[in-house]
Amino acid sequence: MSRSLGSLKRLRIPPQLEAFNFSLYHRSTSFFSLLSSLSPFRLLKRLFFKTLRYFSVSFHRMDSSFLFSLSSPSPSFADDVLSSDYSSPSSSPEPLFLVPLRWWTDANAALYGGGGGCGENKGVLYNVTSRLSNKELEMDDFLSEVESEIVLDMTRVGETGTAQGEGVSGSCSGTSDLSLALISEWMFLRGFRWHNDTKDVGAFLAAADIIQDLFSLQIRLSFSCKTDSLIIRINRKDNELRDFDRACSIFCVDSGMLEIWDFSGQTNQFFMDDRKLLSDFDQPRQEMILELQVYGVAEARDNKREKMITDQCKIEAPPISGTMTMNGSMDDELFSRFKQSPPLDGSYSNACALGLTGLYNLGNTCFMNSALQCLVHTRELVDYFLGDFRKDLNFENPLGMNGKLALTFGELLRKLWAPGATPVAPRIFKSVIAGFAPQFGGYSQHDAQEFLAFLLDGLHEDLDRVKHKPYVEVKDVDGHLDEEVADEHWRNHLARNDSIIVDLCQGQYRSTLVCPVCKKLSITFDPFMYLSLPLPSTTMRKMTLTIFSTDGITLPLPVTVAVPRDGTLSDLVEALSVACCLRDDETLLIAEVFDGSVLGYLEEPSGKIDLIRDQAHLVAYRMLKESQRSPLFVFRHLREEKSEFTGYIYCKKFGVPLLSRVSNFSEGSEIRKEFLKLLNPFVMPAEELSNDYDCKGIDTNGDGKIESILDEDADIEPESEIDSCDFQFYLNESCWKEYKIEMNNPRPISVSSGIVNVFVSWPKKMLEVYDTSLMSVLPEVHKSTLFSRKYQESVSLYKCLDAFLKEEPLGPEDMWYCPSCKTHRQASKKLDLWRLPEILVIHLKRFSYNRYFRNKLETFVDFPINDFDLSNYMAHKNIHMSHHYMLYAVSNHQGGMGSGHYTAFIQHGQNRWYEFDDSNVFHISEEQIKTSSAYVLFYRRISDTVHNNVH
Repeated sequence: MSRSLGSLKRLRIPPQLEAFNFSLYHRSTSFFSLLSSLSPFRLLKRLFFKTLRYFSVSFHRMDSSFLFSLSSPSPSFADDVLSSDYSSPSSSPEPLFLVPLRWWTDANAALYGGGGGCGENKGVLYNVTSRLSNKELEMDDFLSEVESEIVLDMTRVGETGTAQGEGVSGSCSGTSDLSLALISEWMFLRGFRWHNDTKDVGAFLAAADIIQDLFSLQIRLSFSCKTDSLIIRINRKDNELRDFDRACSIFCVDSGMLEIWDFSGQTNQFFMDDRKLLSDFDQPRQEMILELQVYGVAEARDNKREKMITDQCKIEAPPISGTMTMNGSMDDELFSRFKQSPPLDGSYSNACALGLTGLYNLGNTCFMNSALQCLVHTRELVDYFLGDFRKDLNFENPLGMNGKLALTFGELLRKLWAPGATPVAPRIFKSVIAGFAPQFGGYSQHDAQEFLAFLLDGLHEDLDRVKHKPYVEVKDVDGHLDEEVADEHWRNHLARNDSIIVDLCQGQYRSTLVCPVCKKLSITFDPFMYLSLPLPSTTMRKMTLTIFSTDGITLPLPVTVAVPRDGTLSDLVEALSVACCLRDDETLLIAEVFDGSVLGYLEEPSGKIDLIRDQAHLVAYRMLKESQRSPLFVFRHLREEKSEFTGYIYCKKFGVPLLSRVSNFSEGSEIRKEFLKLLNPFVMPAEELSNDYDCKGIDTNGDGKIESILDEDADIEPESEIDSCDFQFYLNESCWKEYKIEMNNPRPISVSSGIVNVFVSWPKKMLEVYDTSLMSVLPEVHKSTLFSRKYQESVSLYKCLDAFLKEEPLGPEDMWYCPSCKTHRQASKKLDLWRLPEILVIHLKRFSYNRYFRNKLETFVDFPINDFDLSNYMAHKNIHMSHHYMLYAVSNHQGGMGSGHYTAFIQHGQNRWYEFDDSNVFHISEEQIKTSSAYVLFYRRISDTVHNNVH
């Protein structure tokens, strides 16, 4: 028989047979425990009758449960959102909670303002009489069984808030331990959070304490037409022995001493529409099974209870777990996890903490976890989604997601805020997101800010209270005050968009466009959900170039300038002109130099400078404007070197090419003169020269200057006499004789391209006369050092805001159509903050993209924590609204592009900060909040009174 039972346990049993399997196994175990005290005959007889009875009862329960499950609503949000025909927020009633009346009225008064009707939630009063029924069921001559049952007769007395409410005074301020309140799940969660915050226990409670105060009962509810009352039966066989014993302690009291106030509204439905409610399940006037969660109800401690509770209440018998639920059971994703909570061992991830619950990483979902933690710890959203948010679900919005996104988000938030919750795996939420936004499907890393923007927009559309968006005609606002125009734009926006997201997260800014030609103004007012602020390092770029002059006097000079990162070449030329004091009759020609050659010229004024590499070597040549029509001669330097391996002599390029515009190049001597003029600044001082200069044309005079070679008008000796000591000029890098430029003989030179490349061969003696090191070393545009990230410049968040609000011209691709000029103009644009939201989300633009590369900025942003003052940034100041904000959450990104990790810093409780790293939660100090990883900042508006207290 034991092998049979073991095999039975290993079988895959359908859900409809689970009740039967559970009942058979446990009852059989209890039965076989009697083997040692009974004779074989009595055992055989009892086995026969008990087997028949157990099979009958089990199959009866199985059939009823199965029949009920076909017609009952879904017990959880997860099933609702995955069903395609979900259309009403009332299709799945919430689980019921029974709590002390004082516990609920205190929370209700604080949350909803109290009043005679206990705030916005009116209650129905029931006088309850109770009795304990013990029935002895005889099976045969040898066996009998006692069935214990608590019966509650609930007589409706009246409703709070009525003037003469059937004898009810209109107050629900019960003080007795026997005054209880029946509330919905959302009421319990909000009340529990309020009590937790009021006690200021640091949000950490031992899991055992939660389990001790909360237990579940399965009750059978029916309506009595004769007495016009509700009948509740709590049967011993439907519940755990310990839970049934606790129920006896609560309900088995003197008649008339027990009061239950129903604030959930569910029991009132039995009186108002009994037949319709029962006919929905094809079981009119039959009892129904509900799941009731009991929390914090003190056991009655009167002597009467001891007389009413008999020893039969504690007869050892296994509980039978019914599956018929009318109001939604506590699934394994919510309160049933209380019993699975690990013991408190010092790790926050294992603590039973209200609101301090991690999210499992499902595979590169840290971006989602970080954004979610910031949202689910937004106090206003927590109160909203712990409340009755389903009344705002919009199933008719074509821009929404049929309410499914809001439902899954609300369910996830409730799981994270449930008392005793352990880390949650957001699989259902992720699947719903992927269904509407395929880019977030799979297991690739994504941008947390992009996910946050999609989520906020989706929640707004799902919770938009405007069921049918009206058409709003744009009116002519010319000649009206900005205040009037802004208010009209905001009213038009609210006429189509009205949700909790709009209430909390949306503000308004003013956008001003100015035509550069006719000065036409265009002012619009647009809503915003968040502010994307550029970092100063993204708006300005430091670039180093070397200035080469063609005047024959000035040495090369490296210059570092700051230019807009997304600017053009004209911005770079303008900055260089100021840095090198460029004269009005001069111009700059910028070239990129590599390996002694010019790779290219930067001549297009609208060219983007963000395409210039940091490792590039740029040279800016100063030239006279009057010579712009003359051909550009590019002198490239060559010197002979001997190969270490082959011993061959070859020509090698070196140094920076020298550029000059030459008007007279009919003879080689003219080209030579221009080249010597360019070399003049590089002549070595006479005292550093060797005395052995016996070559013709090289001599020093008394003042220590080089003579003859520098004398551009001196007569040129025959080539045979100076070839070994003078420069040789060629039109080809090969330095062959046929490409040589003769000094006194005219040579035709093609200038069709406007550029003439001349290769200059340097003799050994000339390498000693001129300081070639000055033209051989060029700095990079931006030199990255090994410790460049270690010492980071601190940039204020206010500086980022200044960069965002600064007036700037539109790009060529964003030309504005001027209604006055009747053409597109590159207008200037200016943004101003006009209306601020309650929750201000700030996105720091750390990531930049273009066609060729992606980059992340590790700039440290010094953002305020306790007082972010925006008073000086408001274009319109509302004296009734505060412009001060306090930080409460940060989404962080560590690492580089594609290989980083997201975490979140959350302020929780009384100014305590915690780090949420997927499923782990750690306490941190306020000093650890500011890092170079901060990516998205969440601020909450604070009143002027709070602001003054902070200071």
